[in-house]
Amino acid sequence: MASEMEKKEVFDTESAKDLVKELRASFGSGKTKSYEWRRTQLTAMLKMLDEEEPQIVAALREDLSKPELESSVYEIAMLKNSCRLALKELKHWMKPEKAKTSLVTFPSSAEIVSEPLGVVLVISAWNYPFLLSLDPVIGAIAAGNAIVLKPSEIAPASASLLAKLVATYLDSSCIKVVEGAVPETSALLEQKWDKIFYTGNGRVARVVMAAAAKHLTPVVLELGGKSPVIVDSDINLLVATRRIIAGKWACNNGQACISPDYIITTKDYASKLVDSFKNELEKFYGKNPLESKDLSHIVNSNHFVRLSKLLDEDNVSSKIVHGGERDKTNLMIAPTILLDVPQDSLIMNEEIFGPLLPIITVDKVEDSFDVINSSGTKPLSAYLFTNNKKLKEKFVATVSAGGLVVNDTTVHVAEHTLPFGGVGDSGIGAYHGKFSFDAFSHKKAVLYRGFACDAFVRYPPYTRGKLRFFQAFLGGSILGMIRAVLRWSKS
Repeated sequence: MASEMEKKEVFDTESAKDLVKELRASFGSGKTKSYEWRRTQLTAMLKMLDEEEPQIVAALREDLSKPELESSVYEIAMLKNSCRLALKELKHWMKPEKAKTSLVTFPSSAEIVSEPLGVVLVISAWNYPFLLSLDPVIGAIAAGNAIVLKPSEIAPASASLLAKLVATYLDSSCIKVVEGAVPETSALLEQKWDKIFYTGNGRVARVVMAAAAKHLTPVVLELGGKSPVIVDSDINLLVATRRIIAGKWACNNGQACISPDYIITTKDYASKLVDSFKNELEKFYGKNPLESKDLSHIVNSNHFVRLSKLLDEDNVSSKIVHGGERDKTNLMIAPTILLDVPQDSLIMNEEIFGPLLPIITVDKVEDSFDVINSSGTKPLSAYLFTNNKKLKEKFVATVSAGGLVVNDTTVHVAEHTLPFGGVGDSGIGAYHGKFSFDAFSHKKAVLYRGFACDAFVRYPPYTRGKLRFFQAFLGGSILGMIRAVLRWSKS
């Protein structure tokens, strides 16, 4: 009897096929396209975030030991803001956008209509399991799609709660959550979707993109990379240090795709920077940071081992100038600063995604750009601390990344007017605010004409006169059109 129940609960390819079929029927009914349905779902999600905040905070504490402030501010509050913005702007976003027309189609009018793509798949990550699951879903709802959300199994308490809350608060005929690991994700990826939105690492992104290519399905890939921080010497060192700490360790203990991955500064300034970090880290997390309640733990033992491997490599462990303490039982690693690690070390050639922060030194701060660009990859974010106007300009002109911030870290994600996404190895596509709505919409071109002014020159039989007229017309030469007409009349 028990085995029969287990078989029924297995989510395989057939289950995925049936799920997509059910959602296509719901989408085909036109239900999700209405303003009322979209508004109702967004309002329900806002209610869910208000009413279930204690449960969400508890799940994040269970999965990541995430501090309540980080959970409430960086996950729940940001989702509420996304909901409120979508509710406020939804009618405006849905309204067709007027487009200009030219003499070629005169007389005519045109517009761009945003229409939902259809049935979309959102595969989210474990490090911000609510924000990275529901923020794309908000955009997909606002755009009028039916949705399947696949949360990460690496944050099981959050995934389970997401499934429960979405089923309770949102329209289960159009919005589904599928829990599970690789087999369930693989079954979903075998299906035809109208868009796949994936947040995670580059290795899995290649699997997602290969699966999408079989059905010509468009994708958004929100990935990561080694986000550098350039630190000049003409700065407010205290403020810069605190802002780097806030973006590194106060963002899930470095387990964030936009966390500073390494610092570049001059040889002359490095010791001052290290001393500043030592002072501020002790103020923030105490003399024994492994006991701090304001640091998330490493998500699981696999990631703990991975980070330990980076730290224990030959020619790296000797470069630790602060921190390095570890507690394997509680999956804690103290904030760790390393100075002048070798460029060919593992820690400098893969995304760290944890509480380790190497500092690389250069002779001149301008040399930092060569260090970043010589990596051959484009990071999700890049940061610069300076008061030098020319250095700011060179930073913006020289460094290619998903997003840049001058004199702070990570805060660009809070601005809904800015697109958030990567470039090259750090991702494809962008979202947040109106960009989320656009990510899940098709921009349909519509041209309206009447029956007046029917130009006979476009119809056969073709003549040299018609050719001359068209060449002048399409080239925008009024004089050429006049000459073509005059030649015509003479002939």
